[in-house]
Amino acid sequence: MAHDYPVDEARPRRRGRKLLVGLVILLVLLAGLLVVADRVAVGVAERTIAERVSQEIAKQGAQAAEPDVEVGGTPFLTQVLDGRYQRITINLRDVRASVEGDAVRLPVLDVTARNVRATLDTLRSGQGDIVADTVNGAGTISYDSLAALLNRPGLTLGEQNGKLAVTAPVDILGQKLTVAGTADITVADNGAVALRFDDLDAAGLPNLPLARALLSNYAKGISVDVPLPELPFQLAVREVRPLPEGLAVTADARNVPINKVG
Repeated sequence: MAHDYPVDEARPRRRGRKLLVGLVILLVLLAGLLVVADRVAVGVAERTIAERVSQEIAKQGAQAAEPDVEVGGTPFLTQVLDGRYQRITINLRDVRASVEGDAVRLPVLDVTARNVRATLDTLRSGQGDIVADTVNGAGTISYDSLAALLNRPGLTLGEQNGKLAVTAPVDILGQKLTVAGTADITVADNGAVALRFDDLDAAGLPNLPLARALLSNYAKGISVDVPLPELPFQLAVREVRPLPEGLAVTADARNVPINKVG
């Protein structure tokens, strides 16, 4: 008598399930490897750009701490193949440059380059230009270095209610007084910082026309266009604003080789 044995249908289903799980694990591993490769490539590019920027800053006669570079946009490897990068951020700290023999210090200079073009060969060999469609910079100039450019002993600058404030010792008609007041500040056509001290006073100033005239002459003497150091990346100053930590500078440029900072 023939016997019918049940067919084991569960075994093929289990094999199919194991195969599916294996494929999922393989895909996850491949994705992880691609992510790792992507991040490694980003690190190489960031180091290459940082080295080139440091070299160019030194050629310009300026000094700065090692740049902190971040290449934005993901995935990075597709940007490499395309030769175009969404955003590169370069953070510079403690920048020191010279203006007419005086050292001007920028504690902070943050630069953002957008729509950056660089071939794979340029990144690999370090030869060729890394060009950005637009570059925006934001930094601060220390008040001490700005005051030094005015060349008035004892003069100090700072921020007061959003305006540039000044105090300085003066000798008027034989009296030692302290001048205090604020300035209007703009960007001159040549890129210098235009200071106009129209609101100065001095406690104890004699109520005499000559004393007022001498104070007015002092105000005119420090109402000058102060040249700024040449900024990297061909940045042109567009706006200056007094802040508690220093004079904030906003600048921009177009079609800039960011690995040639001058």
